Amino acid sequence: MTMQIRVRYFASVREALGVEDETLTLPDDVITLGDLRAWLCARGDVWADTLACGRALRMACDYQLSDARARVANGCEVAFFPPVTGG
Repeated sequence: MTMQIRVRYFASVREALGVEDETLTLPDDVITLGDLRAWLCARGDVWADTLACGRALRMACDYQLSDARARVANGCEVAFFPPVTGG
């Protein structure tokens, strides 16, 4: 089954990647947010640097903050954004 999702990038992530959002058709082995992040990193260059697993980065799936173990589903919306600090 082909899975299609919408991915949105916010703040410094959007600026670094030069992309605000995109609709992606995922390969069968992309099941979780962690898988998605690794798959996007495999694009190389700025993608690998900006979305690297060691970087502080927040993720949400359908408007719920989520961790790398959260499963993606057909039609879901995923967001990547930097952590927000207040003061």
